[in-house]
Amino acid sequence: MSSAAVAEQGRQAAGPFARSVEIMATLRAPDGCPWDREQTFDSITRHTLEETYEVFDAIERRAWPDLKDELGDLLLQVLFYAQMASEAGHFTMADVAENLNAKLIRRHPHIFADTIATDSSAVLRNWEQVKQQEKLAKRSSQQGESPNQSLLDEIPRSMPAVLEASKLGSKASKVGFDWPDASGLFDKLQEEIAELQAELKPLSDPAKVEAELGDILFTTVNLARHLKVDPESALRSTNAKFRRRFAAMESAVGTPEALADRTPAQLEELWAQAKNDLAVNPA
Repeated sequence: MSSAAVAEQGRQAAGPFARSVEIMATLRAPDGCPWDREQTFDSITRHTLEETYEVFDAIERRAWPDLKDELGDLLLQVLFYAQMASEAGHFTMADVAENLNAKLIRRHPHIFADTIATDSSAVLRNWEQVKQQEKLAKRSSQQGESPNQSLLDEIPRSMPAVLEASKLGSKASKVGFDWPDASGLFDKLQEEIAELQAELKPLSDPAKVEAELGDILFTTVNLARHLKVDPESALRSTNAKFRRRFAAMESAVGTPEALADRTPAQLEELWAQAKNDLAVNPA
């Protein structure tokens, strides 16, 4: 894309985006929408998570009109937070955009400066180096605040658990605390399964069972990291596959309610048939 085309793309987006910022400010104004004015940072967070997953869903379905709509809904969350922050005197939407622009330029010195990066691996190395420089600068500029006490403090505890587990493992690996390769994780997974089985006895302690199951999930997520598989995407794909197979079972017996009249053996047979049918005709 030429520089002229890039500039034109920016000009086309500037007007509609400015209008979106203006609309959000109007909705939050004293004479604006009662619902929008009542919202807080905490009340909006659950909507942000929902909108993020709806973006994922549209991408997986390759539903481009839906994706356009869902990206707008996700952008609305950003506008909401920025407007509330502006009202509280913290920062504005313009500050958010300027901060992002500066970060993108800073972290792409091979595009905006004289650093050379011939492949994506070099780009990622540059990115990590710049991030570390940013963190050091941030820590040195902190006044009256305690710097992070742990490398892992940088990872928000509020993340979805699967994403948090993946990032924890990735961050720990940067100081060498990791399995050398995936083979060690297969052994660890078997070890964790055995520990869970050992807890499954009469009068089991529910807390211990939960802890051992958590260890299995954590190990599985880190196995996915070593295999370069996104565990969230993998699980969502399996969820979609389960939906298709279960729907095929319902179709085979006529109605969803009719499944309840089948024995476990009959249900297993229906499942195997649905699995085979969908393997032959995935659509």
